[in-house]
Amino acid sequence: MPDDSCPWKNDIGDVLLTEGQIRQRVQELAAEVSADYAGQHLVLVVALKGAVVFAADLMRALQVPLCLDFVAASSYGSGTVSSGEVRVGYETCGDLKGRHVLVVEDIVDSGRTLSVLVASLRSRGAASVKTCCLLDKPSRRAVDFRPEYVGFEIPDHFVVGYGLDYAERYRSLPFVAVLRPEAYQ
Repeated sequence: MPDDSCPWKNDIGDVLLTEGQIRQRVQELAAEVSADYAGQHLVLVVALKGAVVFAADLMRALQVPLCLDFVAASSYGSGTVSSGEVRVGYETCGDLKGRHVLVVEDIVDSGRTLSVLVASLRSRGAASVKTCCLLDKPSRRAVDFRPEYVGFEIPDHFVVGYGLDYAERYRSLPFVAVLRPEAYQ
């Protein structure tokens, strides 16, 4: 729970995942990914902006050679529910032909954003494209999409912290918490 010095303490509801829980699960995910890609060079494609915190911790724990790239893709805008329209701000640079790609995302909700992004990366000739998300909300799935690596499955709440935001706020919180409806209504 945020302490009294936190400027958003009244906006934060239940803490779903503590800093320690996240740290432990990121280490476990890194071990899984490292084992699956042993002996291969990996291209991490990080979805901006929300996945940056997760990706930074994940890549430091990976035990495989990698290069890093970024993509901006969203279906939220400044709302709390997916708009259904996926916007890709720009695509990764560099040739992906024959390379192994791991897309790192903060949260999978409707699945639209990642399904569009994965299809785009596959069309560029990647040898493989898999996804790793910190959070998964399968109850909100609007398309048939399942990430290969999942940190935590969570209930249908609007959450912030550890890179996740609402209107560009709350990203710096070291935990994941439910945002009280009063903060966005």
